[in-house]
Amino acid sequence: MNAAARAAAVVPAAGRGERLGGDTAKPFVMLCGRPLLQYALTALEQVPQIETVAVVVAVDAVPRAREIVRRTRLRNVTIVTGGPDRQASVKRGLDALPPGPGLILVHDGARPLLSPALASAVLAAAERDGAATAALPVSETVKRGEDGWVRETLDRGSLHRIQTPQAFKRALLLRAHDAAMQEGFRGTDDAILVERLGERVRLVAGDPSNLKVTVPDDLALAEAVLARRDAHTRPPRVGIGFGPGGRLVLGGVEIPFTKGLLGHSDADVVVHAVMDALLGAAGCGDIGRHFPPTDSAYRGARSLDLLVRVCDLLAGQGWRPAYVDVVVMAEAPHLAPHVSRMQAAMSPVLGLATGSINIKATTLEGMGPIGREEGIAAQAVATLEAVPVSANGGR
Repeated sequence: MNAAARAAAVVPAAGRGERLGGDTAKPFVMLCGRPLLQYALTALEQVPQIETVAVVVAVDAVPRAREIVRRTRLRNVTIVTGGPDRQASVKRGLDALPPGPGLILVHDGARPLLSPALASAVLAAAERDGAATAALPVSETVKRGEDGWVRETLDRGSLHRIQTPQAFKRALLLRAHDAAMQEGFRGTDDAILVERLGERVRLVAGDPSNLKVTVPDDLALAEAVLARRDAHTRPPRVGIGFGPGGRLVLGGVEIPFTKGLLGHSDADVVVHAVMDALLGAAGCGDIGRHFPPTDSAYRGARSLDLLVRVCDLLAGQGWRPAYVDVVVMAEAPHLAPHVSRMQAAMSPVLGLATGSINIKATTLEGMGPIGREEGIAAQAVATLEAVPVSANGGR
């Protein structure tokens, strides 16, 4: 890849999302169990030209943005606090990028359904022509109105709806932002800043599903698009795992108690249930098949170490954990005070933020062997997502 083709990305995501309603800032509004911002970053991690990313968020959103970045495979990410409007936020992102890449791609964090192919196409056009934007031809009749009356009907043949991503040669975009700042001009996108310099911007065929989430109906539409995609691509799978009810180790955490669980390994019923769920979701059998109790190699084994091997096995099949939900059935001990430690213990092994590992506990109100405190059981549900395939065919 030549120097000009090396690219950096700026992701403005400092919007508050008042039109979406609720108290959640727009980048963190959930879409099918994942925040909007995570979708955009996951798409960018699959664009081979992009070497580094600046994510621009509100000042109080920095910790949560860091957590989302950790869920992706992006490595060179800078999180920047935003300015008073989108234009100022993009400029702050530009200023935070390291030197080197000759192309800059700008993509709104509120557009979660970006395809890596579209991003690559826009970058290629910018490398060739200096500036490019994704765009869709207007198919409806368009009229200019004033004071409630139609003033004229516009020729829709030359009109386009502009999307992001947009991409530019770095020096050109910096010059455009500096000129706009000096003149006090505020634009609704970066392309208009370049246009004001007298430079041309190439139109690249956009994607109708690359919608911007602005109002609640947009979220519903995005959910429908994702459901349609899942019907035609490799979807996440869901599996159910059960764990049977010395030391009491749960979720990788040793818990003080008068009783311990009996098992061939450390009998960590929570981790066992998670392993079974992951293996089941990937169609890879169960833990008894991979770690048979008749094999002395696993006697007293640490279950978290076995979980590492399960995650490696999944990665070899093209999967990685996306979300884990566990319910622990135990009359005693009281487990709520230990849940956060369990999440923290499993988080680095699963490669998930603690918020994507849900653990809850319940009693059986004295019924059956568990209710009589003769054991503990755990039930887990795991969701997997496909590991992105790199440009050279590897994962």
